[in-house]
Amino acid sequence: MEALFPSFQTIRYKSGLIDLQIPQIMGILNATPDSFFSASRVSVIDDCLALASQMIEEGASILDIGGHSTRPDAQAVSAQEEQDRVLPVVEALRKAFPKMCLSVDTYRLSVAQAAIQAGADWFNDVGGGQMDEGIFEWVAENQVPYILTHSVGAFSQVHQVPNYQYVVEDVWLDMAKKIQALRSLGAKDVVLDPGFGFSKSLDQNYQLMAQLHQFTRLGLPLLVGISRKSMIQKVLGTKAEESLNGTTVLHTVALQQGAHILRVHDVNEARQVIQLVKKLQENGLPNLS
Repeated sequence: MEALFPSFQTIRYKSGLIDLQIPQIMGILNATPDSFFSASRVSVIDDCLALASQMIEEGASILDIGGHSTRPDAQAVSAQEEQDRVLPVVEALRKAFPKMCLSVDTYRLSVAQAAIQAGADWFNDVGGGQMDEGIFEWVAENQVPYILTHSVGAFSQVHQVPNYQYVVEDVWLDMAKKIQALRSLGAKDVVLDPGFGFSKSLDQNYQLMAQLHQFTRLGLPLLVGISRKSMIQKVLGTKAEESLNGTTVLHTVALQQGAHILRVHDVNEARQVIQLVKKLQENGLPNLS
């Protein structure tokens, strides 16, 4: 099926290109005290560097650093506190791993600007450009690689569920409109994240996963972030610490439907999923995208 927008097979970062013909792994580093999966929290720089080193060794090509939890019922922190958490981590990672692609996970333009200045490469925006002013314009003007995540409303509303008529179509159209706005401003390197867990009910998350291949028509790299999330926990009756198996199942489905980047807590297991799905596809497994 012809893509709505021109597709591309690589995405830039300061030290080179990420090859998206091969599924890539983004490792999660949370510089927070309250992210929902405790093993991803790195409040001490030495711990951060150790976890980052492990993720790189296991196969991560991108590290995503966040200083503001987006779990349900998370309390907003000030922009200054978020920067105080994120910037030392970005600076330490850039010094230790000068060629690594680093992403900053925030909905605030000021935090993204400071993190990019400190050495980050990508802006991973859970707010989809709507939780702060001027994001699309700044991204385009400075040609910052940008992850456009679907969510609805302000940060305090991100876990409320809008009245969708049909969630797959509504999310697709909203993303298409925002992509067109970014394109019209001149933005080039954009990654699409359908926003699993944000502004969707449990069943709506699974409807999106079942129809994920529809989003490849937008012609952009597709990032999937479902690692250990509540959409797995609620179905299986597990806690985050017990949700790796469910994560692996959904990663398999996402890859078959055309996902280019898996955002994960467990890099080695994600790498194994990619290896097995690739072998299946080489031997006749249909690719739905």
